Amino acid sequence: MFKKTIIAASCTMALASLSSPVLAADYKGPDLKGEVLTITCPWTGVEEGMFKKVVANFEAATGATVKHSCSQSSEQQIVIDIKAGSPTNISTFPQPGLAANMAAINGLAPLGDKARDWVKKNFAAGDSWADLGTYTNKAGKKEFYGIFFNVNLKSLVWYIPENFKEKGYKVPKTMEELQDLTKKIAADGGKPWCIGLGSDAATGWPATDWVEDMMLRTQTPDVYDGWVNNTVKFNDKRVIEAIETYGWFAKNDAYVDGGAKAVATVSFKDSPKGMFGSPPKCYMHRQASFIPAFFPDGKQDEADFFYFPAFASKKLGNPVLGGGTIMTITKDSKAARAWMEYLQHPQASEIWMAEGGFLTPHKGADLNKYKTKQLRKQGEILLNASTFRFDGSDLMPGAVGAGSFWKGMVNYSGGQSAKEVADEIQKSWDALKK
Repeated sequence: MFKKTIIAASCTMALASLSSPVLAADYKGPDLKGEVLTITCPWTGVEEGMFKKVVANFEAATGATVKHSCSQSSEQQIVIDIKAGSPTNISTFPQPGLAANMAAINGLAPLGDKARDWVKKNFAAGDSWADLGTYTNKAGKKEFYGIFFNVNLKSLVWYIPENFKEKGYKVPKTMEELQDLTKKIAADGGKPWCIGLGSDAATGWPATDWVEDMMLRTQTPDVYDGWVNNTVKFNDKRVIEAIETYGWFAKNDAYVDGGAKAVATVSFKDSPKGMFGSPPKCYMHRQASFIPAFFPDGKQDEADFFYFPAFASKKLGNPVLGGGTIMTITKDSKAARAWMEYLQHPQASEIWMAEGGFLTPHKGADLNKYKTKQLRKQGEILLNASTFRFDGSDLMPGAVGAGSFWKGMVNYSGGQSAKEVADEIQKSWDALKK
């Protein structure tokens, strides 16, 4: 929940705006005059205002009346309403794990093979998105239930281009090149990385993102999936390899501002600030798209980012780690079906793209509609993804993903071995089954 809240904050951060685009081909929906569509959603404040524009376009095109209820407690309300037999037509889940739980009690209406095939064809890394929306119902049958609408990106490395230019450093295209650059910066007397795991009661979560990214860069997607559901044990040698690959960067005093011991105590909010010093205290910071909200005031425009690259030697393509919200039908109706078809039209995405704080893997959406250059660049990373996987710790049981995994990463940074940490996390998972 903490990570989702932080990511949501990114939607309101200030970025240099481009000129407002003119929307392309208009959506032409069915005649739904007299129909009422109800939607439960997690967006509040500025985000809710943006979503209202998406809704208004649907209403204008169809004649339907849409009543939406957005709140930060929407997840809990969805579960309550489904179990009470009184859900809204459309329910929006910030993570697929809860949607899967609701599908398991027949709380979701299947969208069918046609919708699933559309996602596979029209979303970048479409198989990934189709799989993320496919769950097992009460009868044990797998069905396609949801379409992702508004996603976020984690596989990013932030840097100051001027700092790179001054030293002659080039943006790496592969993980091997990133490791070489790390060695080069250290050899030149600088600190390559700023890393901070501090986050009050949630301390440790930034390292889980590192490990998740490393799982996707050292192992095939099916191993990642097995790890998330524990058919691949946490102390499996492949998981330990991913933890140690993170440790290659984080546990070397020469590579981290403040030294390896500082990693667990520095706040994640403060950790990127070292890039902006003169001279810089570090040159790179791996973090999700929300992090500019914590850059020093007036300094956001000085920073840029590049894709956290994959190992060329592993030949695993361009995997991307992130999150997003998935829309499902929880009370079927003609208007509900029309809404899910509306999400497939580029204009539904382009309206919010033009407002900011929105990313989509929809290949039909016009990149020129993105409000900022940074959002467009992030959108391009999404479109170039060969595989997309959801934040793993958010899909694990809370006692593990937001408990022993967080704690384990702090212990690992403090000196425990990857094997010791992985064994302890697996024990916590095993305890849940007793």
